[in-house]
Amino acid sequence: MLYLSEPDMIAAGVTDSAKCVDAMEEVLILLAEGDYRMAGASANSHGAQINFPKNPKFENMPADGPDRRFMAMPAYIGGRFNNAGVKWYGSNAENRKHDLPRSIHVFVLNDSVTGAPKAIMSANLLSAYRTGAVPAVGVKHLALENSTVAAVIGPGVMSRSILDATLSQRPGIKTLKVKGRSLGSTQRYVDWVKERFPQLEDVRIVETEQEAIEGSDIVIAATSTSPDGPSGFPYFKKEWIKPGALLLLPAAARFDDDFIKSDDARLVVDYKGLYSEWFNENGPDVTYEVLLGIPGNRWWDMKEAGELPEEKLVNMGDIASGKATGRTNDEEIFCYSVGGMPVEDVAWATDVLDNAIAKGIGTKLNLWEAPELS
Repeated sequence: MLYLSEPDMIAAGVTDSAKCVDAMEEVLILLAEGDYRMAGASANSHGAQINFPKNPKFENMPADGPDRRFMAMPAYIGGRFNNAGVKWYGSNAENRKHDLPRSIHVFVLNDSVTGAPKAIMSANLLSAYRTGAVPAVGVKHLALENSTVAAVIGPGVMSRSILDATLSQRPGIKTLKVKGRSLGSTQRYVDWVKERFPQLEDVRIVETEQEAIEGSDIVIAATSTSPDGPSGFPYFKKEWIKPGALLLLPAAARFDDDFIKSDDARLVVDYKGLYSEWFNENGPDVTYEVLLGIPGNRWWDMKEAGELPEEKLVNMGDIASGKATGRTNDEEIFCYSVGGMPVEDVAWATDVLDNAIAKGIGTKLNLWEAPELS
């Protein structure tokens, strides 16, 4: 098998946002067609997670803390990818005090027939770039062709890769508005954007969500959940949203239910099965209000309560394949909820591994010369 360090992954193209968007488009179509498996009886589970008690009884057991967890995310994706794999990571918000990422990821890619490992990969960039590319599939199919103004609410690692992928699909964007929680982190994001994307003519910090949303063709909501629950999530008031706007929603965001129910909002999700499984795992309100804040979870709660017809929720893959109607005019407002799934990691890992093999990148590791038990 091949071991790929982070520099190896970069050399093999893991940061190629445009190609990653194309791969994620394929994945979303395969999901909508059913050519995939994830964890659980329904094959739709996001993964298995280890959490810790607030006051452990055992001396060496970690205590609960901000985003302290371990998670395994296994999946199989078919089509041309035809591989299985698992993303395994530990997460702890206090890592930042030690100059470490909040989450530290590795990925194992396996042959779908024999189960033999093909590669072990450093996976922080793998995860980040597929996370950015899935919203950008929505940009490819749903954003106005002449989009020139974008906004980021919640500058951070996630919004970096989403912006990179978004600009790969709409290079005509010239203005970026940024709304953050703290001036220091927001300024660092703006400085990064100016250096990374010199083609942007106007990159500026705004003080309110309203300023970010008003007049923007594309809005990226990338803020984590709030201890205050939905009242602390970024708020998207209908009157602030520009006709024709695309709202990318991979993190916490709040809308008025009347807007979501109305014909003014076109609701798109990465894949309905994910939201159904989250609802079954956690029950109503918990996933949206406590765990994630992703709007699609709220929409699914409304669907289960009989407040929203399921047909109003459309899979992105069905739009990409032409099975469902996408944009029909320049006035429609699209709300695109993205939860993220391990099938996406499998697909992008497959393409990166193929590139690594073709370029002779990586370190070969051997499990055995011959298996002792067979």
